[in-house]
Amino acid sequence: MRRIMLTVAYDGTNYCGWQIQPTGITIEEVLNQALSHLLREEIHVLGVSRTDSGVHALGNLCVFDTETRIPAEKICYAVNQGLPGDIVVQKSEEVPLGYHPRKCNSEKTYEYVIYNNRLPNPVERLYSYFFYMPLDVDKMKQAAVYLVGEHDFKSFCSARTQVENTVRTITALSVERDGCRIRIRVSGTGFLYNMVRIIVGTLIRVGTGYWKPEHVKEILEAKDRQKAGPKVPPEGLTLQVIRLEQDPWELQRARTLQFGSQKNDPAEYSASERKAADGEDTGADE
Repeated sequence: MRRIMLTVAYDGTNYCGWQIQPTGITIEEVLNQALSHLLREEIHVLGVSRTDSGVHALGNLCVFDTETRIPAEKICYAVNQGLPGDIVVQKSEEVPLGYHPRKCNSEKTYEYVIYNNRLPNPVERLYSYFFYMPLDVDKMKQAAVYLVGEHDFKSFCSARTQVENTVRTITALSVERDGCRIRIRVSGTGFLYNMVRIIVGTLIRVGTGYWKPEHVKEILEAKDRQKAGPKVPPEGLTLQVIRLEQDPWELQRARTLQFGSQKNDPAEYSASERKAADGEDTGADE
């Protein structure tokens, strides 16, 4: 048994998010089908970031267990032949059997694009949010400063969030204008459900002059979803990259030195991981 990690890029327009849903096709479902067909065994991928419906990705990560003898680095080329054009595996590599990137320290970077113009551009409609009112980027930058660092982001997560701990750390948050596009990039060690899209909605209100930049501090302190801005649509959001803090094989060597060798039944381990993942609320949409 081997464990393979994939780096996956996708256009989320035609999918009901990453995680398998009873009501529509998802990225996870399509990957499972393509890999199972290729490897001639039942495959279940375990994703790191469970992006929401309509959200895109350039570098999401997932792992799966397999008996195949195909070289790990060749799997991406083979499976791409059976995937639709809006899903592409960018990289495939072997990792230790007990390794799962969702359980390791990492930093994720998301980018949200606002198409800020008097009239919409049909070419941009699937990958940006059209907003016609003028936005003051300098004021949005000032407001963004208050969100960087470790805070309780309860005001910035969906009411459906079931996690008890809403403290998260944003390591970087930038707002830049590129012609008609405003790009908001958010990096952090973890995100709550809809957190990035609510942050963007809040910064837009600052940009219109509806709120002053310093009002964002009051929103954080309120710990009340009703105090923050609206949740913007999903199509402007793209998961750019997931940076792992430590190489998987170096991490395994460090753990072996600390705890000694451990025997794991890969199939049992994967089943327990899937059960735990089903109960988690982290990693969705973000």
